[in-house]
Amino acid sequence: MKKLTTEKLIEYMKDRTDEPLRQDAEKLANACNEAAYEFNHDNALDMLKLVCFNDAIHSLHTHSYSFNTATGRHIINTIKEKYYYE
Repeated sequence: MKKLTTEKLIEYMKDRTDEPLRQDAEKLANACNEAAYEFNHDNALDMLKLVCFNDAIHSLHTHSYSFNTATGRHIINTIKEKYYYE
């Protein structure tokens, strides 16, 4: 599994958007790594893209006709739970 480090997260966010990162980068990276492990996905960066930019993860069927599926909403809520409560 490709883990997401705090440095990779900060660099990706700088490349993707001009907005400042308001979240705790370390907590967000940990939440994405834990969710990737929990959902047996090989790239934690995809979890970040899903929760921050609503990018689809095709192998996990997170979107249907550009809308979140129940699986997509569950993954997003799991990442949020891990970020806020763990």
